[in-house]
Amino acid sequence: MDIAQENNRAQGEAKVKSVSGKKRDFNRAKVWQIGFFAANNTATNAYMFLMMNVAYFATGVVGLGTVLVSTIITGSRIFDGITDPIIGMWIDKTNGKFGKFRPFMVGGYLLMTAVMLLLFFTNQLVPDSLKMPYFIVLYALYIIGYTFQTAVTKSGQSVITSDPEQRPLFSTFDISMTSIFFAGAGIYLSNYLVPKYGGWNSEGLFHEFALTFIIFSGVLTTLAVIGIWAKDRPEFFGTGEVKKITFKDMWQILKGNRPLQMLVITASTTKLGQQVATNSIVMVMLFGIIIGDYGMFGILSAIMLIPNVVIAFFGTRIAGKYGTKQGYILSTWAAIATFVGMFLLLVIGDPRAIAMDNWGFMTIAFVTLYVIGNGVRTLSGGLVIPMIPDVTDYETHKTGRYAPGVMGTIFSFVDKMISSFAQTIIGFSLALIGYEQLFPDVDTPYSDNILWVTMFLFVGTLVFAWVASLIAMHFYDLDKDKMLIIQNELQDKKDEILAKKDQ
Repeated sequence: MDIAQENNRAQGEAKVKSVSGKKRDFNRAKVWQIGFFAANNTATNAYMFLMMNVAYFATGVVGLGTVLVSTIITGSRIFDGITDPIIGMWIDKTNGKFGKFRPFMVGGYLLMTAVMLLLFFTNQLVPDSLKMPYFIVLYALYIIGYTFQTAVTKSGQSVITSDPEQRPLFSTFDISMTSIFFAGAGIYLSNYLVPKYGGWNSEGLFHEFALTFIIFSGVLTTLAVIGIWAKDRPEFFGTGEVKKITFKDMWQILKGNRPLQMLVITASTTKLGQQVATNSIVMVMLFGIIIGDYGMFGILSAIMLIPNVVIAFFGTRIAGKYGTKQGYILSTWAAIATFVGMFLLLVIGDPRAIAMDNWGFMTIAFVTLYVIGNGVRTLSGGLVIPMIPDVTDYETHKTGRYAPGVMGTIFSFVDKMISSFAQTIIGFSLALIGYEQLFPDVDTPYSDNILWVTMFLFVGTLVFAWVASLIAMHFYDLDKDKMLIIQNELQDKKDEILAKKDQ
């Protein structure tokens, strides 16, 4: 840390002490509470992974057409976005015997479980004329249950801990568990489940798939409920003063909360870039056509598991020490550097020299940049989540409104709407070079057009997104020192409210 940073930090600490007269202990959580609560995200990722493959079930087992199923799933994104703010409002209005967040975690899990059992065990049994509407209704119910539980991942962090140094710890657990889960799920699916049943068009495959993930998600949801149990009480809800939140307030919050606006820009542009860059079509073009070995993609996916966890651990430690905002900025610059390095390597060098059985300069350089680049990209995206409770606390500090559900779902709504353009960007880009009817596959011959479109989709969209997010972060002023001041002033307000109640 240089002298200027040290002075700024000292000034921030001085401001904290001058505001309250003393420096209080924050609402801190035990490490296991944060780890257990982070399991909520992996629990919902399990159901998301299951539903990522529902198109195979709908076409191969139920007998619905590919275009019809694709249209239903795409249209569900609109419904998904609409339900977000409604459920967020519902969370903020809830404060019953079982808390604000636990009912939505348990309710979301139970609803999704019921949908999975009905969908994968009965959809193929109903009359043909009812199969499509039955599928649509169940898919809509799945989205509601999914939003119930995922909304808590974003909003519940505000009660777990208010310590700016501790909040990034959520990302340590979240990134680690998510990386391990997706690596394990891919192996389970491709190396065990599909070979066991001889392909995708099998009821038995989806029966076992659904039951396994229902149990797995249930265990993780239980851990998450235990993790938030002691914190899901009114004394941890903002200042402890309840203010009614209306739909009109949602617009006021978005319009008046500059950090939220900047965070939405940061998250949505980054998410759009990631969804484009990691799309299976882009991976086929990069590994299958340009490098000429699509199998290398699977090998690198397994290799990346441990580096991702290591980078997440050290990256979130830095974010805890210097602030989540600073951690995000550093990881984003690192991501830009590694992906620009991959671009130069693939354009200037010979991509065909990259192979797992040819460990020359090209292979070593590409594997190193790819593994590190994906690690810091994952870290950068993961550090956005701990900033959501920061903007929630900022809103409470500024207006007195404690609205974690609304804050989280406003964030999700804009994020989903913008990121839904990922497939459109890919489709238009490929149409420009002649692929209007069929997407390129591993048998498509190499061409300069394929190279440049792949570089645009794999590197260009990400770099554009990261530059936009760094500009937004310039106007996002909730650094560590600012959050120290906000947390102390919120505690002052809470003390005043409690003192009035005791009189």
